[in-house]
Formats: sequence, structure tokens, C-alpha cells
Amino acid sequence: MEQGTSPIDKSSPRRVVGFACNQGFVFFLFYMGYNRAYDFGPASFERVELVGALFFMVAAFVGLRLVSEDAKRGMFARPMLLLYALMLAVGSLVPYSTGAGTGGGALVWLLAECFLVGSSSALLLAAWGRSFGEAPTKVSVPEVFLASLFAALFGLAVSFVPLSHTDLAFRVLPFVSAATLMAAPRRDGAPVKPAAASDGPTQEAALLSAKIIAGTALFGMAAGFMETFNTDPGMAAMPAYRIALLLLAAFAVGTLSLLLSDGFGKGASLNKSYRLAIFVMMLGFLLVPAPFFADSVVSGEAIVLAGYLGLSAVLISLFLVLASITDTSTTASFSRGFAALFGGEFIGIFLANIINSTQPDQVTPYFVMVLAGALVLLSYLFLFTERDFGNLSEIVTSTDSFEDRCSSLIEQYGLSAREAEVLPFILKGRTSERISQELFISKSTVETHFRRIYTKAGVHSRQELIDLSE
Repeated sequence: MEQGTSPIDKSSPRRVVGFACNQGFVFFLFYMGYNRAYDFGPASFERVELVGALFFMVAAFVGLRLVSEDAKRGMFARPMLLLYALMLAVGSLVPYSTGAGTGGGALVWLLAECFLVGSSSALLLAAWGRSFGEAPTKVSVPEVFLASLFAALFGLAVSFVPLSHTDLAFRVLPFVSAATLMAAPRRDGAPVKPAAASDGPTQEAALLSAKIIAGTALFGMAAGFMETFNTDPGMAAMPAYRIALLLLAAFAVGTLSLLLSDGFGKGASLNKSYRLAIFVMMLGFLLVPAPFFADSVVSGEAIVLAGYLGLSAVLISLFLVLASITDTSTTASFSRGFAALFGGEFIGIFLANIINSTQPDQVTPYFVMVLAGALVLLSYLFLFTERDFGNLSEIVTSTDSFEDRCSSLIEQYGLSAREAEVLPFILKGRTSERISQELFISKSTVETHFRRIYTKAGVHSRQELIDLSE
């Protein structure tokens, strides 16, 4: 590969750093804290802070799919992004200011915390989906793994700093995440990567999308089971999270190496990363009951968590791919994918707590972990399989070919940002009326962009431009 032409070379530092901050705060909030419980009579509901946040996250993602485009533009306006960061920071501080308790007042504070953390996390994630839509998938996918690498390394480094209140360093991360989103060089409300640039999803693409979403839900459910296993209220939520973050960093490095060597166009790298993440999770399940690993720093639970976090990065990449092949925006694809992932996680924690309540000592039984492993295998072997990945690769290759043609014209003839948005529609034969509706601009403005694109490319008609792109 020629120097300076790899997808990683084309990555945006703004997106990588910003999304790393977003993911780093999520790691801190959900895995580097404590297992908190709320007592409902004789029963105790574990990981109540996580299950509440997941509920509001899913509700926010579902709501995003229901509101109008005008409402979405308002929700992703720059001042709102800063508000979401503030909500995240304030929500994470609620437990410190209210203390513990099980009364009605404690429940109100708990709901407030979960709402602030869950809804704002979801909206920032959706905003990041919108931001990743600025680039082709062959560029945005490496950015996801680079961000995961930096987030894991930051969490690992800060966890070893011998200072009190080091968690304050993490609470700065949402503001950095929001600031990088606000610095995006685009106009509010204008789609950067229009979904209508393709001819719509084929039946095969729609089926693959459904399989990926269903598999994502099962993976989330398995994670939910494991998040209540082998930890008691008041204990660390994930005692060996440092090992998990270290393994996640190694996984991200390995995936980035695959992206450089195998390329992204045929899907080979994501396929191998998907298999590796599943392997790591299953290895962790097998090692959980092993006596040697029970008291070891490298516990089975830490390996499972590392595999799940690596798999989450793969799934985020697949959400970006789905946006490209199913004719949807990256915001909508993120909303759908994360609703499935976090919805499954919510169900897993909820069911595990119900199982806990049936135990005399309220300790999560071992078969819950076995069930989690079975869900992962079920999804991998029968739901979203190796063959499905191969079919997805063919669709991605075709989609990337069109994106490459657009990128080549944009770079060669120096098209402006708005002209670059109009170009895919021209190459797909869209009318001026259709383009004006999609981009929320007047028909006369669209025709002006037509003329400027033709002039820069040295052609006189749409057909000549299409021939030139091919």
C-alpha cells in the first residue's frame, strides 16, 4: 500500500480523539465503578444504576427513530451537545451527593441519575453516528478501533495514578467529546453523507441487517448476564477491569493491523475481528470455573469483558456498514443498533436478577454464565454466521466502489463540501426536485451546484459526468 493512502492515514484526529473520550467515559461509568443494589423488600436488585441507565438509553434511541428530521436537527445543534455533556457529568455525580439508601427519596435520586446518564449517553452516541457519516466506511471503521484503543489505554493509565479523586479526569471526557462534535466543519441540518445516494436496500441487504440486529441483541443479553455474575452489591462492578482494558487495547491493535494488511473493501478484516472477539468471549466463559484462574489477576470474567468490548467495536463498525448498504443515515443505523445492543443488555441484567431472587442466598448461579455463553454461540453459529459475513462483504465491495468513484471526483476536481453532497445524487440520476428535498435546499441552488460541478470536471451533461466517474 502506498504511503499516505491507507484508511488509517485518512482518519480524522478530531473524530478519533472525540469518540475515544466518549467511549472512555462509558468504560469508567459502567465497568470501573461499584455494583449498586436497591432493596425491594427481601429481594435485592443488583447493577440497578446500569439497568436504569440502559432503560433510558434504549428509550432515547427509540425516540430518535420516531421524531421528525427537523426535531433531530434541533437535538443535534451545537448548544445541545454541550448540554448532553453537562447532563452526563452531573448524572455521574449524583451518587456522591446523595449517598446510599432504599427509601422513596433514594429511588427518586436514582431515577434522576439514570435519566441524566442514559438519555445523554444515547444522544451523544447518536451524534457520533452522525459524525462518522462524514467519511466513507473504509475510513470511519478504522477510526472506531483507533478510538477504542485510545479509550482503553487512557482508562488503564488513569487507573494506576496514585492520586485521590482521579475519577474527575474521566468527568472531563464528555465535554471533550461534545467539543469535538461541535468543531465538525459542516452546516447544521445538512446531511453530510446522504442515504439516498444508493438505490435502496436489496432484499439480501435487508435480511443481513435483520440478522445483525438480532445477533446484536443476543450479544447484549449475554453481557447483561455476565454483569451480574460473580459480583455482589458494594463490590467492584468488574474487579479485573484493568486486564479487560489491556486485552481490549491488544484486540484493537490486532484489528488495525488486519485493516492495513487485508484491506476493508472485501470485509476480510472485520470478519477476522468478529471471530477473534467471539473466541475471546468463549475462552473467558471456559476459564471462569477454572480453579487456577479463580484467584488469578487474569480472571475469566475479565477475558469475557474484553471480548465483549472488542465485539462492541466490531458491531459499531457493522452499524456504519449497515447505514451504507441499507440506504439509511448513520444516525438511524446507530439508533437501531445500539437500541438492540443495550436492550439485550437490559433484559440480561433483569433476567439475571430474577434468577438471583429465586436463590436462597441471592447469589447468581453458575448456569447463568453458561446461558450467556450459549447465547453467544447461538448467535455466531446460527444467526449471523461466517457465510452471512461473506455475503455482506460482497455488498460492501459494491458500495465502496461507488464511494471510491465519488471520492475520486471530489479530490481530483476540488469540489466544495456542498458540491460533494450533491455529487452522489447526480451519479445516481436523481432529479433536481428530489435532491432539493433530500438536502433541504432550493431547486435553483441544486441546479447551480450542477453547473459548477460540470464546469470543474470539464463536462457538459450528467451522462458525461457518469462516464467520467466510471
